[in-house]
Amino acid sequence: MRIMGLDFGSKTVGVAISDALLITAQGIEIVRREQENKLRRTLARIEELIKEYQVEKIVLGLPKNMDGSSGERVEKTMEFKAMLERRTQLEVIMWDERLTTVAADRLMMEANVRREDRKKYVDSIAATFILQGYLDKLSMEKGSGVSYGRED
Repeated sequence: MRIMGLDFGSKTVGVAISDALLITAQGIEIVRREQENKLRRTLARIEELIKEYQVEKIVLGLPKNMDGSSGERVEKTMEFKAMLERRTQLEVIMWDERLTTVAADRLMMEANVRREDRKKYVDSIAATFILQGYLDKLSMEKGSGVSYGRED
């Protein structure tokens, strides 16, 4: 079994995949689109990746505001969640993604990735952070029998 992590943005979707043991997440792709409301090709590509990697569950980043409130991005993300569920018939788990893009950008700065190049990778790294957070929660629950996490 593998789990897919997604960082849904206005022009891109960062994609990460877990290993078969559900221990680590790896960024694999950034799906780009020219118009925010055109999602057919984006969903088709995600479906291809689901088949290729034999994904059984999706973790989708939920872009809450820092104060925990929901804005327009949350609404669009929830609409995307509904589309994913309809098209893939997979469970889509929402995961609080606050600061994942900031953390991804900081990681690239520390690795001396040029500013111009950071945009190429930030969404995939953010998707990796989202998925890794969920995998870590699963691992903690397995070890202790207690439920933790920032799942919404």
